[in-house]
Amino acid sequence: MDQIIDFPLVVGSFLVAIVVGLTGMGGGALMTPMMMLFFDVPPLAAVSSDLVASAVMKPVGGLVHMRRGTVNMRMVGWLCAGSIPTAFCGVLVTRAFGQGEAVQQVVKVALGIALLLAVAGLMAKSWLALRDRSREVSVDVGEVSVRPIPTLLVGMVGGLIVGMSSVGSGSLIIVALLALYPALKANQLVGTDLVQAVPLVCAAALGHLFFGEFQFAVTTSLVIGSIPGVYLGARISSRAPGGVIRAALAVVLLASALKLLGVADVVTLCVVAAATVLALIGRRVMLTRTPEREPASAGSGGGA
Repeated sequence: MDQIIDFPLVVGSFLVAIVVGLTGMGGGALMTPMMMLFFDVPPLAAVSSDLVASAVMKPVGGLVHMRRGTVNMRMVGWLCAGSIPTAFCGVLVTRAFGQGEAVQQVVKVALGIALLLAVAGLMAKSWLALRDRSREVSVDVGEVSVRPIPTLLVGMVGGLIVGMSSVGSGSLIIVALLALYPALKANQLVGTDLVQAVPLVCAAALGHLFFGEFQFAVTTSLVIGSIPGVYLGARISSRAPGGVIRAALAVVLLASALKLLGVADVVTLCVVAAATVLALIGRRVMLTRTPEREPASAGSGGGA
């Protein structure tokens, strides 16, 4: 049994999953850096194992949103048409850079860039929640006119990034959808994004099972720790100050991204300090405009 389960990794994934449940942030932006920076899991193995674990867990959140009627299935169809083939090919793109240390470095850099974009995703989610609280008229998710070609392109780019780094299904794609469909409310964007992420992550996981560096012990440990962690985080999310958690999470993601990109420690420290100050200022500005009523999670399940 000890050979199958890595108990320190179970504890680590449990703690990270609590944050995922609290914030609605996708696990890929947190689990993969955690495995690489604290457990010395090789980059490609971390991405492969995280995607396979996500493929097991994501359908639960997708079903919840479908039952709530917060999913635009036509939009999901166009996103999947672009994301499924490119997600499967994402691992092939990383392999095209070579074997051994070369491909690991490519994955590491890709993950660092994806985390920087994920920080932008968190900022967009915060703005989205603020906008929804001040908007009086809501739009039915099924009445939104879908733009096929731009949506298809979003799926293609998002799928490629997810296939290479495991990050993006719950952060990067939702930013693009926000730009394309500003009329949608936060829960509608999250629901649509989460449902399209199920086949997207499954395709990426399949590619990594065939061509990546999937490690059964790592994946098993992630699943065992993540399921109770996400559940616990979701249970306490309504009581937690979501804005504070998102701001802290953005700073952590920023620091992880800079570390993965090989930025010097002094520069990283200065950037993180500046980001912390800006986050505190932004938080104060938001509180002066609207009261804190937002639950920490924009929707059930979260995406990567």
